[in-house]
Amino acid sequence: MKLITAIKILRDRYLTQNTKQNYWLFSAFSHEVKTLILHPDKGLRQHLRHDLIKFAFGLVRPVDNQTETRARAAVDWLLLAQSASPDEGVALGYFPVDGVYRGWRASYPETTGYIITSLLHYARRYNDPNIKEAALRMAQWEIALQMPSGAVQGGPVTTPDKQTPAAFNTGMVLDGWCSAYLETHQRDFLDAARKAANFLLNDMGEGGYFQTNGEYVSAGELKTYTCLCAWAMYRFGVLDGDSRYLQGAIFSIEAALRQQQTNGWFSHNCLSRSEAPLTHTIGYALQGILEVGVLSGRGDFITAARRGIDPILDKITSNGYLPGRFYPTWEPASFSSCLTGSAQIAIVCFRLAELTGETRYATSANLLVNFLKALQALDLSNPALNGAIAGSFPIFGEYMRSGYPNWATKYYLDALMLQEKLVS
Repeated sequence: MKLITAIKILRDRYLTQNTKQNYWLFSAFSHEVKTLILHPDKGLRQHLRHDLIKFAFGLVRPVDNQTETRARAAVDWLLLAQSASPDEGVALGYFPVDGVYRGWRASYPETTGYIITSLLHYARRYNDPNIKEAALRMAQWEIALQMPSGAVQGGPVTTPDKQTPAAFNTGMVLDGWCSAYLETHQRDFLDAARKAANFLLNDMGEGGYFQTNGEYVSAGELKTYTCLCAWAMYRFGVLDGDSRYLQGAIFSIEAALRQQQTNGWFSHNCLSRSEAPLTHTIGYALQGILEVGVLSGRGDFITAARRGIDPILDKITSNGYLPGRFYPTWEPASFSSCLTGSAQIAIVCFRLAELTGETRYATSANLLVNFLKALQALDLSNPALNGAIAGSFPIFGEYMRSGYPNWATKYYLDALMLQEKLVS
């Protein structure tokens, strides 16, 4: 990293906020560090120590095999996250700072939605009826939570009187219902999907952007990454045979592309810091654009996805590390890595390798995935850590700090399945 880039990151992180804000940020951070360093779980303490040493001295050793074993470990962790909640949803994640062996958070409807698709894909690939059953229980749970408008609530699961709609969350659960219907042909999944798709169509403004972003992201601006909903809308349109959903999906992607700069970077494309988006939300946007392009035969969408991914390839280190944020110049905007984003970028690269036959995409994807494998624990005494991928590397990094959000492991699983497919 260039010295001037490091100075800019420090300036943006600490000098753009007032003293009081910096105090509370530092206070929260120091509390988490102290809690984990003094955590009663010896295995966890040792794991965190190794994590920090690997980061400080660049000691991550990529794992270029064990794909099937590590995919199974990821699946087992997702099922454990489901069983850790009092309902059939998947716990938002495991955050050991919250307590000894009790760090599981409430179920998260948004990400449970697209976890359904991942688990059904895995169950089909390995002919595992138990995993299929678990995924379908998730899909039924989502139906029970659906709001009368057809929307899915934002945030962790709550009571109906406290639910607030979020377009992005609705799109992610729509994806799960489409997959559940394809697997079972049960009418209730298709009906729930239709209500969700109608909500998304009605929520789309004249410019093609979804308007209901919800209470859990920064307000007052459009969110380019919500174009990932377009992929689920297009999938539903194919299932339902209604061109309105296909046209709406295409309209959404065309809107997203108006936010793409000539160098491939997207404006208004982050949960909170649009001037320096996460690889997580960059991955969302790129996957939506690419997959709708594939389904609709729109080569210009695929070209746009390539334009957005190509500058990132040069930022992947020789061992697979990728910074977690990028400025509009594609200079890194974070000292830590967003591991969810790394998995998502790998997925887009694997798909482009399939579509184009260009080996540079497969090479980059393998670098990213093999790096993530090296960070996945398999044999710790605390089962809540085995198989999971953390939010950041190091774990005290800025994205989902000090924890293991379920979507990091979901996207890692998707990337592993694509890696195995490419090898076979």
